[in-house]
Amino acid sequence: MNHPFVNLLVRWLVLALGVALSTKIVPGISYDSGLTLLTVVLLLSFLNVVVKPILMLFALPFIILTLGIGIWFINAVLLYFAGRLVDGFHVSGFGAALWGALIVSLTNLIMTRLLTPPKPPAKPPARRDDVIDI
Repeated sequence: MNHPFVNLLVRWLVLALGVALSTKIVPGISYDSGLTLLTVVLLLSFLNVVVKPILMLFALPFIILTLGIGIWFINAVLLYFAGRLVDGFHVSGFGAALWGALIVSLTNLIMTRLLTPPKPPAKPPARRDDVIDI
């Protein structure tokens, strides 16, 4: 799974799974069709690549002060904006966006851990015997 296109597809599928789960769990989030879900996933991917780094830069003191919880708020803002921009994807309010962002983040975390192959154990450093002791 080292091909960049396959990695991108897997990331989109994991994001789609997270958004779909959030619509099933959070009462204020819903979508009308599979095409709407695909549109939301593509829009969220774009927002995560373009807008999120800018928001994180401006909110860096807040993110540091809250020990990273500020990133959760940024994800909720992006999910809320996706609900406003995509017809057929409904986010009732910022509270629903917060819970939806939490579910999407947890889904991403769990699926990334499950899909990432374990790293091989680190080899001990080679012993160098070419040092002359006097």
